[in-house]
Amino acid sequence: MEYFFSVYIAYSEYQHYYSGAAANVVVMTDQGLRLQIPASRFRPFLSQLGIRGRFKLTTDTHHRFQSLMRVA
Repeated sequence: MEYFFSVYIAYSEYQHYYSGAAANVVVMTDQGLRLQIPASRFRPFLSQLGIRGRFKLTTDTHHRFQSLMRVA
């Protein structure tokens, strides 16, 4: 399954996730589904501005994580 969504997390806000104070990022997909994604999955996308952009989450048929990639 594929889910598309947009994320904007300021760098200072993501520090809470990075330090472990918050374990998951909750996003709303384009289809209106609420997904809870481990914050560690976003670390490769962290920049000086934080995390921002459009992403595609791919899961298997059991809804287990397969990949997360920035699409825009």
